Amino acid sequence: MIAEVSLLDPELDAGREVPDEEVDRLLVGAVDLHQHPGPSPFPRRMSILDAARDAAGAGFRAIVAKSHHHSMVTDILALRSAGLADLPIEVVGGIALNRTVGGLNPYAVELALRMGGRVVWFPTLSSAAHVKHHEGHDSGFPTSVVELRPQPPLSILGESGAVLPEVRDILSVIAAEDAVLTCGHLGVTESQRLIDAGLEAGVQRIVVNHPCFVVGASVEQAAAWARQGVYIEHCAVMYFGRPERRRDLGELLTFIKAVGPGQTVISSDSGQKNNPLPVTLYRRAVRALLDAGVTEAETRQLVGTNAGQLLLG
Repeated sequence: MIAEVSLLDPELDAGREVPDEEVDRLLVGAVDLHQHPGPSPFPRRMSILDAARDAAGAGFRAIVAKSHHHSMVTDILALRSAGLADLPIEVVGGIALNRTVGGLNPYAVELALRMGGRVVWFPTLSSAAHVKHHEGHDSGFPTSVVELRPQPPLSILGESGAVLPEVRDILSVIAAEDAVLTCGHLGVTESQRLIDAGLEAGVQRIVVNHPCFVVGASVEQAAAWARQGVYIEHCAVMYFGRPERRRDLGELLTFIKAVGPGQTVISSDSGQKNNPLPVTLYRRAVRALLDAGVTEAETRQLVGTNAGQLLLG
Protein backbone atom coordinates (compact mmCIF):
# COMPACT_ATOMS: atom_id res chain seq x y z
CA MET A 1 0.00 0.00 0.00
CA ILE A 2 2.63 2.49 -1.04
CA ALA A 3 3.06 4.97 -3.86
CA GLU A 4 4.91 4.20 -7.04
CA VAL A 5 8.64 4.50 -6.42
CA SER A 6 8.89 7.51 -8.76
CA LEU A 7 6.38 9.43 -6.65
CA LEU A 8 8.02 8.90 -3.26
CA ASP A 9 10.73 11.22 -1.97
CA PRO A 10 13.19 9.56 0.45
CA GLU A 11 13.38 12.66 2.65
CA LEU A 12 9.85 14.08 2.50
CA ASP A 13 8.19 10.66 2.75
CA ALA A 14 10.61 9.15 5.27
CA GLY A 15 9.07 6.21 7.12
CA ARG A 16 6.34 5.71 4.54
CA GLU A 17 7.40 2.14 3.75
CA VAL A 18 7.70 1.02 7.39
CA PRO A 19 4.98 -1.62 7.96
CA ASP A 20 2.19 -0.63 10.35
CA GLU A 21 -0.80 -2.94 10.01
CA GLU A 22 -2.90 -1.03 12.54
CA VAL A 23 -2.51 2.24 10.65
CA ASP A 24 -3.04 0.66 7.24
CA ARG A 25 -6.26 -0.95 8.44
CA LEU A 26 -7.65 2.39 9.63
CA LEU A 27 -6.84 4.08 6.34
CA VAL A 28 -9.10 1.75 4.40
CA GLY A 29 -12.14 3.90 3.70
CA ALA A 30 -10.35 7.19 4.41
CA VAL A 31 -11.59 10.36 2.70
CA ASP A 32 -9.30 13.33 2.08
CA LEU A 33 -11.37 16.50 1.64
CA HIS A 34 -8.39 18.71 0.79
CA GLN A 35 -5.61 17.73 -1.61
CA HIS A 36 -3.59 19.97 -3.94
CA PRO A 37 -2.55 18.07 -7.06
CA GLY A 38 -1.59 19.70 -10.35
CA PRO A 39 -2.24 21.31 -12.72
CA SER A 40 -1.70 24.54 -10.81
CA PRO A 41 0.27 27.78 -11.07
CA PHE A 42 1.83 26.63 -7.78
CA PRO A 43 4.54 23.91 -7.93
CA ARG A 44 3.02 20.48 -7.24
CA ARG A 45 4.49 17.04 -6.59
CA MET A 46 1.66 15.07 -8.11
CA SER A 47 -1.02 15.11 -10.76
CA ILE A 48 -4.66 14.28 -10.08
CA LEU A 49 -4.04 10.81 -11.48
CA ASP A 50 -0.93 10.34 -9.30
CA ALA A 51 -2.90 11.39 -6.22
CA ALA A 52 -5.77 9.04 -7.04
CA ARG A 53 -3.47 6.06 -7.61
CA ASP A 54 -1.58 6.65 -4.38
CA ALA A 55 -4.75 7.05 -2.30
CA ALA A 56 -6.43 4.09 -3.96
CA GLY A 57 -3.38 1.98 -3.18
CA ALA A 58 -3.86 2.76 0.51
CA GLY A 59 -7.57 1.89 0.33
CA PHE A 60 -8.98 5.43 0.45
CA ARG A 61 -12.64 5.77 -0.43
CA ALA A 62 -12.38 9.27 -1.93
CA ILE A 63 -10.21 12.34 -2.38
CA VAL A 64 -11.06 15.95 -3.24
CA ALA A 65 -8.77 17.74 -5.69
CA LYS A 66 -8.55 21.46 -4.92
CA SER A 67 -7.04 24.35 -6.83
CA HIS A 68 -6.89 27.91 -5.55
CA HIS A 69 -7.07 29.16 -9.12
CA HIS A 70 -9.58 27.12 -11.13
CA SER A 71 -12.26 24.49 -10.88
CA MET A 72 -10.75 21.01 -11.17
CA VAL A 73 -14.08 19.45 -12.10
CA THR A 74 -13.34 19.50 -15.82
CA ASP A 75 -9.78 18.20 -15.26
CA ILE A 76 -11.24 15.21 -13.39
CA LEU A 77 -13.83 14.56 -16.10
CA ALA A 78 -11.13 14.69 -18.80
CA LEU A 79 -9.00 12.14 -16.91
CA ARG A 80 -11.75 9.56 -16.64
CA SER A 81 -10.90 8.16 -20.06
CA ALA A 82 -7.17 8.22 -19.18
CA GLY A 83 -7.53 5.65 -16.42
CA LEU A 84 -9.11 7.57 -13.56
CA ALA A 85 -12.45 5.81 -13.97
CA ASP A 86 -10.75 2.42 -13.58
CA LEU A 87 -9.42 3.18 -10.10
CA PRO A 88 -11.38 1.99 -7.03
CA ILE A 89 -11.73 5.49 -5.60
CA GLU A 90 -14.00 8.52 -5.97
CA VAL A 91 -12.15 11.63 -7.17
CA VAL A 92 -14.15 14.79 -6.65
CA GLY A 93 -13.52 18.45 -7.40
CA GLY A 94 -15.00 21.82 -6.63
CA ILE A 95 -14.31 25.52 -6.96
CA ALA A 96 -12.50 28.12 -4.86
CA LEU A 97 -14.00 31.59 -5.16
CA ASN A 98 -10.89 33.65 -5.83
CA ARG A 99 -10.35 36.34 -8.46
CA THR A 100 -9.25 33.84 -11.11
CA VAL A 101 -12.77 32.38 -11.34
CA GLY A 102 -14.47 35.76 -11.13
CA GLY A 103 -14.56 35.91 -7.33
CA LEU A 104 -17.99 35.54 -5.74
CA ASN A 105 -19.40 34.16 -8.98
CA PRO A 106 -22.66 32.18 -8.77
CA TYR A 107 -22.43 31.27 -12.45
CA ALA A 108 -19.09 29.53 -11.95
CA VAL A 109 -20.40 27.75 -8.84
CA GLU A 110 -23.49 26.52 -10.67
CA LEU A 111 -21.40 25.18 -13.56
CA ALA A 112 -18.87 23.43 -11.31
CA LEU A 113 -21.51 21.74 -9.15
CA ARG A 114 -23.79 20.72 -12.00
CA MET A 115 -20.86 19.10 -13.79
CA GLY A 116 -20.13 16.93 -10.77
CA GLY A 117 -18.29 19.16 -8.30
CA ARG A 118 -19.12 18.75 -4.63
CA VAL A 119 -17.20 21.46 -2.74
CA VAL A 120 -17.25 25.26 -2.77
CA TRP A 121 -14.43 27.06 -1.00
CA PHE A 122 -15.11 30.70 -0.26
CA PRO A 123 -12.12 33.03 -0.92
CA THR A 124 -8.74 31.62 -0.03
CA LEU A 125 -5.94 33.58 -1.72
CA SER A 126 -8.34 36.48 -2.20
CA SER A 127 -9.57 36.75 1.38
CA ALA A 128 -8.54 39.72 3.50
CA ALA A 129 -7.34 37.36 6.24
CA HIS A 130 -5.07 35.51 3.79
CA VAL A 131 -3.59 38.69 2.35
CA LYS A 132 -2.91 40.09 5.83
CA HIS A 133 -1.42 36.81 7.10
CA HIS A 134 1.09 36.66 4.28
CA GLU A 135 2.26 40.26 4.44
CA GLY A 136 5.87 40.74 5.39
CA HIS A 137 6.90 37.25 6.46
CA ASP A 138 7.63 33.79 5.10
CA SER A 139 4.51 31.77 5.80
CA GLY A 140 5.68 28.80 3.75
CA PHE A 141 2.78 29.25 1.35
CA PRO A 142 3.63 28.49 -2.31
CA THR A 143 4.22 31.21 -4.87
CA SER A 144 3.12 31.04 -8.47
CA VAL A 145 5.51 30.00 -11.23
CA VAL A 146 3.12 31.67 -13.67
CA GLU A 147 3.08 35.47 -13.75
CA LEU A 148 -0.28 36.55 -12.32
CA ARG A 149 -1.55 39.94 -11.28
CA PRO A 150 -2.07 40.56 -7.54
CA GLN A 151 -5.47 39.63 -6.14
CA PRO A 152 -7.14 42.46 -4.19
CA PRO A 153 -9.01 41.14 -1.14
CA LEU A 154 -12.58 39.95 -1.52
CA SER A 155 -15.17 40.28 1.24
CA ILE A 156 -18.49 38.50 1.53
CA LEU A 157 -19.86 41.66 3.19
CA GLY A 158 -20.91 44.94 1.61
CA GLU A 159 -20.10 48.41 2.90
CA SER A 160 -23.13 48.30 5.18
CA GLY A 161 -21.92 45.05 6.74
CA ALA A 162 -24.67 42.96 5.13
CA VAL A 163 -23.95 39.69 3.35
CA LEU A 164 -23.67 40.46 -0.36
CA PRO A 165 -26.52 39.41 -2.69
CA GLU A 166 -24.14 37.34 -4.83
CA VAL A 167 -23.08 35.40 -1.73
CA ARG A 168 -26.70 34.57 -0.95
CA ASP A 169 -27.12 33.52 -4.59
CA ILE A 170 -24.14 31.18 -4.27
CA LEU A 171 -25.50 29.76 -1.01
CA SER A 172 -28.84 29.03 -2.68
CA VAL A 173 -27.01 27.08 -5.40
CA ILE A 174 -24.99 25.12 -2.82
CA ALA A 175 -28.17 24.29 -0.91
CA ALA A 176 -30.01 23.22 -4.05
CA GLU A 177 -27.14 20.94 -5.11
CA ASP A 178 -26.61 19.64 -1.52
CA ALA A 179 -22.92 20.47 -1.88
CA VAL A 180 -20.28 21.18 0.75
CA LEU A 181 -19.75 24.80 1.79
CA THR A 182 -16.36 25.64 3.24
CA CYS A 183 -15.28 28.98 4.64
CA GLY A 184 -11.93 28.92 2.84
CA HIS A 185 -9.49 31.44 4.31
CA LEU A 186 -12.06 33.87 5.63
CA GLY A 187 -11.36 35.26 9.10
CA VAL A 188 -13.51 34.51 12.12
CA THR A 189 -16.01 37.35 11.65
CA GLU A 190 -16.67 36.65 7.98
CA SER A 191 -16.75 32.90 8.59
CA GLN A 192 -19.43 33.36 11.23
CA ARG A 193 -21.51 35.54 8.93
CA LEU A 194 -21.15 33.00 6.13
CA ILE A 195 -22.11 30.09 8.37
CA ASP A 196 -25.19 31.89 9.63
CA ALA A 197 -26.23 32.84 6.10
CA GLY A 198 -25.57 29.31 4.87
CA LEU A 199 -27.73 27.75 7.55
CA GLU A 200 -30.45 30.29 6.79
CA ALA A 201 -30.26 29.30 3.11
CA GLY A 202 -30.64 25.61 3.95
CA VAL A 203 -27.05 24.49 3.42
CA GLN A 204 -26.61 21.15 5.20
CA ARG A 205 -22.85 20.54 4.86
CA ILE A 206 -20.51 23.21 6.23
CA VAL A 207 -16.78 23.06 7.00
CA VAL A 208 -14.36 25.52 8.58
CA ASN A 209 -10.93 24.93 7.08
CA HIS A 210 -7.80 24.83 9.27
CA PRO A 211 -8.88 27.17 12.12
CA CYS A 212 -5.26 27.52 13.27
CA PHE A 213 -3.98 28.74 9.90
CA VAL A 214 -5.06 32.17 8.55
CA VAL A 215 -8.59 31.87 9.98
CA GLY A 216 -7.41 32.59 13.51
CA ALA A 217 -10.17 30.78 15.39
CA SER A 218 -9.83 29.84 19.03
CA VAL A 219 -10.69 26.45 20.48
CA GLU A 220 -13.81 28.00 22.01
CA GLN A 221 -14.89 29.46 18.66
CA ALA A 222 -14.40 26.13 16.91
CA ALA A 223 -16.50 24.39 19.56
CA ALA A 224 -19.24 26.99 19.13
CA TRP A 225 -19.27 26.37 15.37
CA ALA A 226 -19.50 22.65 15.98
CA ARG A 227 -22.60 23.25 18.10
CA GLN A 228 -24.11 24.88 14.98
CA GLY A 229 -23.50 21.63 13.11
CA VAL A 230 -20.30 22.79 11.40
CA TYR A 231 -17.38 20.42 10.87
CA ILE A 232 -13.91 21.63 11.84
CA GLU A 233 -11.11 20.56 9.50
CA HIS A 234 -7.50 20.21 10.57
CA CYS A 235 -4.71 19.68 8.05
CA ALA A 236 -2.19 16.91 8.58
CA VAL A 237 0.53 18.83 6.75
CA MET A 238 0.54 21.39 9.58
CA TYR A 239 1.32 18.78 12.24
CA PHE A 240 3.12 15.98 10.39
CA GLY A 241 4.81 17.72 7.46
CA ARG A 242 8.33 19.11 7.31
CA PRO A 243 9.82 19.18 10.84
CA GLU A 244 10.74 22.87 10.71
CA ARG A 245 7.11 23.86 10.11
CA ARG A 246 5.22 21.44 12.35
CA ARG A 247 2.78 22.75 14.90
CA ASP A 248 2.47 21.11 18.31
CA LEU A 249 0.35 17.95 18.37
CA GLY A 250 -1.13 19.08 21.68
CA GLU A 251 -2.88 21.92 19.85
CA LEU A 252 -4.62 19.47 17.53
CA LEU A 253 -5.62 17.20 20.40
CA THR A 254 -7.06 20.16 22.33
CA PHE A 255 -9.25 21.12 19.37
CA ILE A 256 -10.42 17.52 18.88
CA LYS A 257 -11.36 17.21 22.55
CA ALA A 258 -13.28 20.50 22.61
CA VAL A 259 -15.07 20.03 19.29
CA GLY A 260 -15.51 16.27 19.53
CA PRO A 261 -14.34 13.54 17.13
CA GLY A 262 -17.80 13.48 15.59
CA GLN A 263 -17.45 17.03 14.24
CA THR A 264 -13.75 16.97 13.34
CA VAL A 265 -12.15 16.10 10.01
CA ILE A 266 -8.50 15.38 9.28
CA SER A 267 -7.47 16.32 5.74
CA SER A 268 -4.01 16.41 4.21
CA ASP A 269 -3.91 19.87 2.51
CA SER A 270 -0.86 18.51 0.69
CA GLY A 271 0.47 17.89 -2.78
CA GLN A 272 2.83 20.89 -2.83
CA LYS A 273 6.30 20.32 -4.26
CA ASN A 274 8.10 20.55 -0.90
CA ASN A 275 5.64 18.63 1.31
CA PRO A 276 5.09 14.93 1.99
CA LEU A 277 2.47 13.11 -0.06
CA PRO A 278 -1.07 13.07 1.37
CA VAL A 279 -0.99 9.34 2.15
CA THR A 280 2.33 9.76 3.94
CA LEU A 281 0.75 12.43 6.14
CA TYR A 282 -2.29 10.29 6.88
CA ARG A 283 -0.09 7.40 7.99
CA ARG A 284 1.84 9.69 10.32
CA ALA A 285 -1.35 11.29 11.64
CA VAL A 286 -3.08 8.01 12.42
CA ARG A 287 -0.05 6.63 14.24
CA ALA A 288 0.34 9.83 16.29
CA LEU A 289 -3.35 9.95 17.19
CA LEU A 290 -3.37 6.33 18.33
CA ASP A 291 -0.19 6.84 20.35
CA ALA A 292 -1.82 9.89 22.00
CA GLY A 293 -4.73 7.80 23.22
CA VAL A 294 -7.33 8.52 20.54
CA THR A 295 -9.32 5.32 20.07
CA GLU A 296 -9.47 3.38 16.83
CA ALA A 297 -13.16 4.22 16.45
CA GLU A 298 -12.51 7.93 16.96
CA THR A 299 -9.55 7.87 14.59
CA ARG A 300 -11.68 6.27 11.89
CA GLN A 301 -14.20 9.07 12.34
CA LEU A 302 -11.48 11.68 11.99
CA VAL A 303 -9.90 10.31 8.81
CA GLY A 304 -12.85 8.74 7.04
CA THR A 305 -16.36 8.57 8.40
CA ASN A 306 -17.01 12.28 8.94
CA ALA A 307 -15.54 13.42 5.64
CA GLY A 308 -17.36 10.60 3.87
CA GLN A 309 -20.69 11.74 5.29
CA LEU A 310 -19.99 15.30 4.19
CA LEU A 311 -18.85 14.42 0.70
CA LEU A 312 -20.78 11.31 -0.25
CA GLY A 313 -23.66 11.13 2.22
